[in-house]
Amino acid sequence: MNGSFLIIGSAAGVFAGLMAFIITYGEYMRHYSGKSMPLRFACEAAGFAFFVFFALSVLVGFILTRAYMSQ
Repeated sequence: MNGSFLIIGSAAGVFAGLMAFIITYGEYMRHYSGKSMPLRFACEAAGFAFFVFFALSVLVGFILTRAYMSQ
């Protein structure tokens, strides 16, 4: 059962990371003249969003698995 939560977490994490990258890059391009700083900030935001969504999915999978096994 945890394997399915890893797959769901990976898919949600990739989607969240992609959306965070697109939004952050678009916003920072308005404030910086060069492309290196917005790209770096967008990559950091994408990595953080991926980690958060992946970790939450694994945590929910762990909690639901423990709750299901205890019954």
